Amino acid sequence: MRLHLLLLLALCGTGTTAAALSYSLRGNWSICNGNGSLELPGAVPGCVHSALFQQGLIQDSYYRFNDLNYRWISLDNWTYSKEFKIPFEISKWQKVNLILEGVDTISKILFNEVTIGETDNMFNRYSFDITNVVRDVNSIELRFQSAVLYAAQQSKAHTRYPVPPDCPPLVQKGECHVNFVRKEQCSFSWDWGPSFPTQGIWKDVRIEAYNICHLNDFTFSPIYDKSAQAWNLEIEATFDVVSSKPVGGQVIVAIPKLQTQQMYNLELQPGKRIVELFLNISKNITVETWWPHGHGNQTGYNMTILFELDGGLNIEKSAKVYFRTVELIEEPIKGSPGLSFYFKINGFPVFLKGSNWIPADSFQDRVTSELLRLLLQSVVDANMNTLRVWGGGIYEQDEFYELCDELGIMVWQDFMFACALYPTDQGFLDSVRAEVAYQIKRLKSHPSIIIWSGNNENEEALMMNWYHISITDRPIYIKDYVTLYVKNIRELVLAGDKSRPFITSSPTNGAETVAEGWVSQNPNSNYFGDVHFYDYISDCWNWKVFPRARFASEYGYQSWPSFSTLEKVSSTEDWSFSSKFSLHRQHHEGGNKQMLYQAGLHFKLPESTDPLRTFKDTIYLTQVMQAQCVKTETEFYRRGRSEIVDQQGHTMGALYWQLNDIWQAPSWASLEYGGKWKMLHYFAQNFFAPLLPVGFENENTFYIYGVSDLHSDYSMTLTVRVHTWSSLEPVCSCVTEHLVMKGGEAVRLYEEPVSELLRRCGNCTRESCVVSFYLSADHELLSPTNYHFLSSLKEALGLCKAQITAIISQQGDIFVFDLETSAVAPFVWLDVGSIPGRFSDNGFLMTEKTRTILFYPWEPTSKSTHLNF
Repeated sequence: MRLHLLLLLALCGTGTTAAALSYSLRGNWSICNGNGSLELPGAVPGCVHSALFQQGLIQDSYYRFNDLNYRWISLDNWTYSKEFKIPFEISKWQKVNLILEGVDTISKILFNEVTIGETDNMFNRYSFDITNVVRDVNSIELRFQSAVLYAAQQSKAHTRYPVPPDCPPLVQKGECHVNFVRKEQCSFSWDWGPSFPTQGIWKDVRIEAYNICHLNDFTFSPIYDKSAQAWNLEIEATFDVVSSKPVGGQVIVAIPKLQTQQMYNLELQPGKRIVELFLNISKNITVETWWPHGHGNQTGYNMTILFELDGGLNIEKSAKVYFRTVELIEEPIKGSPGLSFYFKINGFPVFLKGSNWIPADSFQDRVTSELLRLLLQSVVDANMNTLRVWGGGIYEQDEFYELCDELGIMVWQDFMFACALYPTDQGFLDSVRAEVAYQIKRLKSHPSIIIWSGNNENEEALMMNWYHISITDRPIYIKDYVTLYVKNIRELVLAGDKSRPFITSSPTNGAETVAEGWVSQNPNSNYFGDVHFYDYISDCWNWKVFPRARFASEYGYQSWPSFSTLEKVSSTEDWSFSSKFSLHRQHHEGGNKQMLYQAGLHFKLPESTDPLRTFKDTIYLTQVMQAQCVKTETEFYRRGRSEIVDQQGHTMGALYWQLNDIWQAPSWASLEYGGKWKMLHYFAQNFFAPLLPVGFENENTFYIYGVSDLHSDYSMTLTVRVHTWSSLEPVCSCVTEHLVMKGGEAVRLYEEPVSELLRRCGNCTRESCVVSFYLSADHELLSPTNYHFLSSLKEALGLCKAQITAIISQQGDIFVFDLETSAVAPFVWLDVGSIPGRFSDNGFLMTEKTRTILFYPWEPTSKSTHLNF
């Protein structure tokens, strides 16, 4: 048997004392249900659903209708138990603690049959003193209460006034009163996800033993002193001193690559103590800063901190330190009422490009390191630089933020409150305060996190009266809102982290919200802060329906995942757009009809005598619709960064909803469950390119704007081509004179009345021709080739079904697809089924006879046996 024993300090020569011993209790536990009729082994970290599946007692929870079939699991009260022997002499240690990094969620803890504490918050770390109850051989029990039943009890006990919403919409098939329990809010269901309110020990659990004193927490914040033009590092260490006398010693902090080392004397009094250190870095030392993806390197420096304390006690920690500044700029804009809302990173205005992150699975034990890296690599591969960690999920695991640091992904970090009002009784607030303080301390050293946000859509829910609260009662709820997000969460953020901005909600009016008493009359204003925008009825090809906002932090359209993804969790009778399964999987009211309506505005809907063919074609068409809609909207936001039109504009962020899926179902995601790229994600690779030409029409004039995220100006030319749908040869082409594309701006490069363009290109009409364009310098492509449709494709003349052939070859680990087409082909889609990997491009407009596309497998793949086209 492998002992999970960790010596927390390497012994440093003779006479040195071991700081602490840690013994992990991860691994096999016993699980039983409330009446004892079901007992089984289960893994920690893990949850009851996973344990039942691993023992063959249930199917895959995502298969067909199992979210309903397995509702009983969440309604039962389960117990986790374990007996273990501690592999070191307990009597030699002054203090022994039980540490639980994550308990999901409501539990009573017994150690050697003695109740030592309770848990009520999935997002908190718990520490219990077990010095007086621990033995060589021990038993531990966590007696869980159903979070669903607990939430109902808490809601019922809150008799003074209701705290809405009571339940999710019926279409979501979810559980009620999730706002009364500090648990992943979407685990009770959402409009893109199932209801699986899990129970279990979802993070590490361990025994820690120590003498004299113990380092409980260690965190730091780099601070740039503008007046001195030098970097400093604020370091905070929290100790538990169990010695009866003060403990003295010294601290040595070293960052070798910055030629920095500093020594401090300290004396720790008995009890819980905080040590604050201030490390100065010489202004004569060049410090390389951390930059978002696409703007520079993600340079970090190794730092060590050594506490040399009385009694030969040495405690050493190491960490990676990144230096960057972040500012949220809210200032007047000439020609527009209101205030700007944009971020400066290291003093440079950065347009935030990206998406919204939700939990990658309902069962966190299935979220592996490999899956996290795959999803986050897909973010930067699509030219994104930002993810918003949405407030209805979880504070992600450490590895998520470490990968964001490494890859240059900025994180907009919500606190975990979403689409609801919340109680403010003292017990609830105490739990939230512990949660927030812990998460700030855990996460604030990450340069990737650029802002804290108090919640998702709760200011809007309150002020737009989603829950039909009477005007006379509204002051009660406003008071609760301010109590929770301002007097508690904001207070803790300001005390614990001065290195990044805080806003109370998203969407919010930022500084204007503060001025209006922390709630705005219209939190979704185009003149302040950020907006969330959804419109499934208006034509998404018409850019005039989109808001000229300062920052778009949510927007999007649904699509279905690919057939190869759905096939794994369905059966043959499910493979129809109108099947019971398709209706069950759609958790957004009217979602399937909305997709077909939007697609039908510009495309002919699939018609086939083969039901399976119709289903697959419909899936494909929903992905085409989604990709084209989000492309149009995102390009509108990107080209609006430098201009004010009708007193609105200066948009400096576009984060579409949503990046990833939690299960196999229709959603707004661009990455399917497991990571497969939808057409939208391939489009994002282009519409988030650092240099991009954007085409659009206004009053029958065709315009092309050049959008640059670069830090410097570039000289280039714009090439505009027109093809008829019936010919692979362009009917006309023009190349502009050299243009200077200003760094960090969006400028008009080209304009021409559509009638002139059609006349100049021979016999073109809107229905018979399509426009493509790109930026280049010295015959080298600098941007993706973009396009503009002059009419709906269902009205296109000369557009025929292209015959496309592919010759597939292999070069090392990469597969090469040499394509040849018989005609101009829009939305060409390559699919290798369930083989994990991505193409260099997909869903593209093919206007040339041949094109080469690469396929990058995510795991070893043999063409001869596995790869089909």
